[in-house]
Amino acid sequence: MTRQLHFNLFLHDTGHHEASWRLPESDPHANLSLAAHQHLTRVAEDAKFDSVFLADSPVLWSDPGRRPAGKLEPTLLLASLAATTTRIGLIATASTSYNEPYNLARRFASLDHLSGGRAGWNIVTTAGEAAARNFGLDDQPLHKNRYERADEFLQVSTKLWDSWADDAVLADKEAGVHAVRERVRSIGHEGRYFRVQGALNVPRSPQGYPLLVQAGSSENGKEFAARWAEAIFVAQPTLVESQAFYADIKRRAVTAGRDPDHVVVLPGIVPVIGDTLAEARELDAELERLISPEFAIGTLATVLGIDAERLKLDELLPADIPAEEEIEGHKSRRTLIVDWARRDNLTVRQLIGKLGGGRGHRTFTGTPVQVADTIQHYFENGAADGFNIMPAVLPSGIEAFAAKVVPILQERGLFRTEYTGTTLREHYGLPRPANSLLEVTSR
Repeated sequence: MTRQLHFNLFLHDTGHHEASWRLPESDPHANLSLAAHQHLTRVAEDAKFDSVFLADSPVLWSDPGRRPAGKLEPTLLLASLAATTTRIGLIATASTSYNEPYNLARRFASLDHLSGGRAGWNIVTTAGEAAARNFGLDDQPLHKNRYERADEFLQVSTKLWDSWADDAVLADKEAGVHAVRERVRSIGHEGRYFRVQGALNVPRSPQGYPLLVQAGSSENGKEFAARWAEAIFVAQPTLVESQAFYADIKRRAVTAGRDPDHVVVLPGIVPVIGDTLAEARELDAELERLISPEFAIGTLATVLGIDAERLKLDELLPADIPAEEEIEGHKSRRTLIVDWARRDNLTVRQLIGKLGGGRGHRTFTGTPVQVADTIQHYFENGAADGFNIMPAVLPSGIEAFAAKVVPILQERGLFRTEYTGTTLREHYGLPRPANSLLEVTSR
């Protein structure tokens, strides 16, 4: 079977460009609209996308003066979207730092049942002091400790999903037996961060586990991904950097004893599409013109770990920015941005313009054929298994991609024309996990 692309649509209110909400076409309240999310998801499903994805954080994520900042709880929203779709996968972000395994395992098992096997969990450890203060902490936990907790969190979650055998539920009315009690087990987990008795109060779901997704690119993040992730969302602004990350994560997966083909790497791409190159460039220029530098500087300073007053719009980044090992949050994104600015000799104003489109993800302005050519080149040259599609403007960006780019890739035999499976794991070509807990306890 010919290797084919995987596409995930990253849903983000009016689009991934920070100024997208200021365009005349944009609905500045789309972030809170079920109808807007339903439309975008249907467009992606009609185009045969593997999945849609909602990012999240337990904190007011961006300056509400800069762009729409409100976020609906993602698993609740995806449960609503499950009722109006039939095939497309539904991926939500949830934090291992500010949740407990039992509640989160239950939530994703519930979403998998409600959607008929289409749930995915984007696993994050949540950086930042603001989030920590929302949970009674004076400061965020150390980066290393966040990943240690995340690793144990996944151990507990997978045990909970495995606490019911697939054949535990009989629903035998005549015998009066609903489930075989011996096929529902407590997990008795006791570790450094968690003590959980179990069993889960939701039977094993259609996929066994939701699809496990991860997006960190620090050393701790990549090691965690190699152990757990089945799909990886990654920000790499160039082909060479994407190739290096792709080779590295596949190697780490092998070292962890896993099949590298079962780790699907999806770099983010922010396409700005026009019927002609001039039209695409005109839209790109309009978006950049609408960026508010006074807001953008504050966000950039937070990621870099310096005071905003030190950033001067028409000067280069300061020479003494804290090194990656000196900060506790956004480590990989900080390094990506600094390396990019140093390599291309960008002023702060130029850097803000580039980050405004995709926050460090690959941005591309061009015609449908040029976008398709770029995607194919990455895919065929060891840089991607597919892409996390992040339209600069919504809904027009995904509508243009679905109507004009997808057919080109389908004609080239690089993307499906129909779904061949019903679950998210089947879309990504991934196996359903065996029930490891019951295999162990039965021996």
